[in-house]
Amino acid sequence: MRMTMRNFTSRLAKPLSVAVAAAVLGLASGPAMAAGGAKHPERAGFSFEGPFGTFDQAQLQRGYRVYREVCAACHGMNLLSFRNLGERGGPFWDSRYPNPNDNPYVRTIAAEFEIADIDSETGEEIFRPGISSDGFPEPYPNRTAAAAANGGAPPPDLSVMAKARHDGANYIYSLLIGYGQVPAGLDVPTGLYYNPYFPGDVTPFWSGDPEHVPYGGFLAMAQPLRDGQVTYDDGTAATVDQMSRDVAAFIAWASDPRATERKQTGLAVFLYLLMFAGLTYASYRRIWKGVAH
Repeated sequence: MRMTMRNFTSRLAKPLSVAVAAAVLGLASGPAMAAGGAKHPERAGFSFEGPFGTFDQAQLQRGYRVYREVCAACHGMNLLSFRNLGERGGPFWDSRYPNPNDNPYVRTIAAEFEIADIDSETGEEIFRPGISSDGFPEPYPNRTAAAAANGGAPPPDLSVMAKARHDGANYIYSLLIGYGQVPAGLDVPTGLYYNPYFPGDVTPFWSGDPEHVPYGGFLAMAQPLRDGQVTYDDGTAATVDQMSRDVAAFIAWASDPRATERKQTGLAVFLYLLMFAGLTYASYRRIWKGVAH
């Protein structure tokens, strides 16, 4: 027997409606069923946010210092090269040195690092001072060594951390200032640290009201920043809040060094298209003026 389109539609409608209803209920019940969850990041008010925002070079320089003196001991940046620091929009950009490889400050920074290399004559492994074309060195020889030195959890690379996390820069800032008082009734496992901004579910370790499970989760990184831990060249007070903002901005820049350039290009393209649209409309009105259509 041939099935008419109406019969086919009527037969399909019921199971389809059930499936849609189930999906909607599933989406609606998801948050209610999920315990804990991360606290929403605080807004740090970064200058580079928004379509017209740009990076504050002084803040990027301070952020690099925090990364170099604190974060680099555990976290690498394997997608970043020293020369990137001296490119337009970077923390050490100088218009006198269009080629960042010629920037003396960048060359000085690179020389502070030891880079593993091979002797071209003997073939033996050596360590030499870095040059501007080198990439940032890894803090550990391999992932296994990184895990062994950090309680079994290798520290993540920070090259694209701001891209890898929702609301990247604000998340990093919030995480760094989020270490504090552990809620009463929360049993923190040995070797881990509680942070309300870190995604997780602490329900199995919570002995308090099951309807009020704390936000956050546990991570293997202890609080990395302390007041006065670094000394800024510009005299800025190195509070935990200030250092967290600065290094979060630096990591955001490292995750997308061409962000400002892309924004400027996008604005120019938008203005061009706006002018083109205006000229097109004016031409249309002139050509078809007085013509019935």
